[in-house]
Amino acid sequence: MNASASATLAARGAGVRRRPRDWVVDTLLFLAAVIFALLVIGGRLESATPPPGWLFTADVIAGAVGCAGLWLRRPWPVGLAMMLVAFSTFSETVSGAMVVGMLTVAIHRPPRTTAAVFVLSLVAGLVYVVLRPEPGIPAWLLFMIGLAVQSAAVGWGLFIRFRRQLVLSLRDRANRAETEAQLRAEQAQQRARDEIAREMHDVLGHRLSLLSVHAGALEFRPDAPAEEVARAAKVIRENAHQALQDLREVIGVLRAPVGELPQPTLADVQQLVAESGRAGMRVTLHDETSGPVPDLTGRTAYRVVQEALTNARKHAPGTEVHVHLSGSPGTGLTVEVRNDAPAATPTPAAGPVPDPGAGQGLVGLAERVALASGRLEHGPTADGGWYLSAWLPWPA
Repeated sequence: MNASASATLAARGAGVRRRPRDWVVDTLLFLAAVIFALLVIGGRLESATPPPGWLFTADVIAGAVGCAGLWLRRPWPVGLAMMLVAFSTFSETVSGAMVVGMLTVAIHRPPRTTAAVFVLSLVAGLVYVVLRPEPGIPAWLLFMIGLAVQSAAVGWGLFIRFRRQLVLSLRDRANRAETEAQLRAEQAQQRARDEIAREMHDVLGHRLSLLSVHAGALEFRPDAPAEEVARAAKVIRENAHQALQDLREVIGVLRAPVGELPQPTLADVQQLVAESGRAGMRVTLHDETSGPVPDLTGRTAYRVVQEALTNARKHAPGTEVHVHLSGSPGTGLTVEVRNDAPAATPTPAAGPVPDPGAGQGLVGLAERVALASGRLEHGPTADGGWYLSAWLPWPA
């Protein structure tokens, strides 16, 4: 049994305040000890060889004090038991109260303490059979009767103690299991929040980068023909509308399970590239994959391409971007996106607007690829461009 259960039992036993059930139990044990003492007194009065008057008087007084002391058995079980054991060396009427005291010690105190009190009670029993032998009953038989009664009381008390400890241990284990389940639920919620944050960055970052490109074009070309201005405004309007739609889908996760969010697949990469082309980017796609791609792998590959195109629009506007997909079941899926070196572009007099999320996209993308058991690499190319490459598992 664990230490916390033992401490709880000791604390309950030491509590002075009794519950209604405790009052009933204490009253019944007190009455049982009193009835036993009265029966002993009646038997001695009717005996043909009553004990000396002083011894009988001491016996009755010890029995009365012992029975009254049972009301203190909960706050001071060991002290009361030691007093009753001492009285039992000469008193017969205190035997019932002593058995109750030993039962209390066995229930509310550690087994080591119970064993010490039990040994002292055996010594007291030996003293009793020597001081007050019973005519016609061998001393050893009288001692064995006392031993059997005391052993039964201690055994029953230990049984009650261990049973209570078991119940407390099971209750404590259930509470810990409930706490652990709550912690797991909170961790699952945190993972869901992290997933929502990644989705919001990937989805909205792509759309907003398109808006930034065309808004910048309008800013630096105020004298552009009306047709170009109208075309750029149309792209801005369409992507703003689509960004709102994507935001509604992502926020919908807060009201529904994460699995209900529409998830892209590898087949949607073609639409992603086409959308970037309509926005003015020069993007070429080379798809050399064969066979159906698992959902997690395809979704992660889509996010890799989406992040790469977003970064190309931000940091290398006007360059040509090459998207290459290759792989097959058993060998894995390789996603590689490269862009040429960016040409020098004019910047506003106030300087570029800082991006508070700069650098976070690649960090989140690395986490996403790692969760899919893949590898991610990125860096500058020899001609001054940039590449982003990911390998993702594709089971056979």
